[in-house]
Amino acid sequence: MARGWIGTPYLHQASAQGAGTDCLGLLRGVWRALYGHEPEAIPAYTPDWSEPAREERLWLAARRHMIVLSEQAGSAPEAEGEVLLFRLRDGGVAKHLGIVSRPGSDPAGAAFIHAYGGHAVLESPLSRPWQRRIAARFAFPATDLSEGTR
Repeated sequence: MARGWIGTPYLHQASAQGAGTDCLGLLRGVWRALYGHEPEAIPAYTPDWSEPAREERLWLAARRHMIVLSEQAGSAPEAEGEVLLFRLRDGGVAKHLGIVSRPGSDPAGAAFIHAYGGHAVLESPLSRPWQRRIAARFAFPATDLSEGTR
């Protein structure tokens, strides 16, 4: 499902396949495809998310609706379809999301799909710098993990 979003332009707060999305919008779109609806209404948010208040809003929301696989920094994904939560800078709040398209700890083969500011939705190698930024890993509830990337 996430693979079908590749090429969708980056657009802050959007979640429309082919028209525009951000990283949360990508996750919301995959969620809608899996379950037919979103788990909760998403309030407006700024590009800096909750950094000024130092609140882990994205992490808390993921805990409410998804299965926690790991909350250990840098833990390598084990299955296609896992949702990765990243810290974009040391000491910052976790505010970026991606969906694993190829699992593994070997950066030569591991990859994830994400919407990245200034780009479109793309599939990126899960290189060592990205792996080090993983704050937590989650699974969609009651689905085959691989459905998240189809």
